[in-house]
Amino acid sequence: MQQIQTGDHQAFVKLVDRHLTALHKFAQHMLGNPTDADDIVQETFVRVWQKSQQWKPQAKVSTWLHSITNNLCMDFYRKIKVKTIDITDVELITTHQPATDQQQQDVTAQVQIALQQLPENQRSAIVLCYYQDMTNREAANVLNISVSALESLMARGRRKLKKILQTQSDDLLGEI
Repeated sequence: MQQIQTGDHQAFVKLVDRHLTALHKFAQHMLGNPTDADDIVQETFVRVWQKSQQWKPQAKVSTWLHSITNNLCMDFYRKIKVKTIDITDVELITTHQPATDQQQQDVTAQVQIALQQLPENQRSAIVLCYYQDMTNREAANVLNISVSALESLMARGRRKLKKILQTQSDDLLGEI
């Protein structure tokens, strides 16, 4: 990052190569759509280049990058005020996941849809810890909250996810 702050393009390319996949996975889990995730990640790296002076050496680079991506995802939701997921997004979700079998694809799609129904802060906490494999401390830093506040968000998010997924399975079983 210090090299990027001096305008080093090669250092920026290395940073993008190192973090692109993880940030894209994070944005896709947050947004439920790979196309929107592409846009968010692109904007993340534009901001990194433009605002590299804001990075402080005591901050972990991956945490700073995830913070930017998380903020952009939240801004995206606020702008379009997404309340539900379109059924066409389910096709995008399932076709961009490695398929082990149809049942696993269905479960993955159901979880992704359920994630989209969580409040932004709960979704961020769960995605950072479970999908991005961050520690509670790292995720709390990304979200700029205490570890105990993160744990509270995750507990509420898990309860809500469980309730949503139970409702979905009850609905599916009722149709058979």
